[in-house]
Amino acid sequence: MDSWLRSSGVTEGLYFRRIWKNRTELSRGVATDVVWTLVKHYAKRIGVDHLAPHDFRRTCARLCHGAGGELEQIQFLLGHASVQTTERYIGCRQKFKEAVNDRFQISLAKTA
Repeated sequence: MDSWLRSSGVTEGLYFRRIWKNRTELSRGVATDVVWTLVKHYAKRIGVDHLAPHDFRRTCARLCHGAGGELEQIQFLLGHASVQTTERYIGCRQKFKEAVNDRFQISLAKTA
């Protein structure tokens, strides 16, 4: 995607744009049915059944989580109302047995 963006000269706005044959750009982005058609076409070419554009949204969320992204950030990215929805969406659970605050290097012992 980065390579395509560099060569296309797109620096802002929509990534995917509707363009007429004479190379003039329409103000609206690509319609939903166009995205569906492309996903189905390329999924078939690589031998993947039952792939939908929404699968990319879930994959993005899981990759963000796997790379160490915080659930609250992923929740914001996806527009979920609660972090519990995000947990269910990406198929993870908070690890209460390995709570992040257990990593603090704090000693409760008295010092002289």
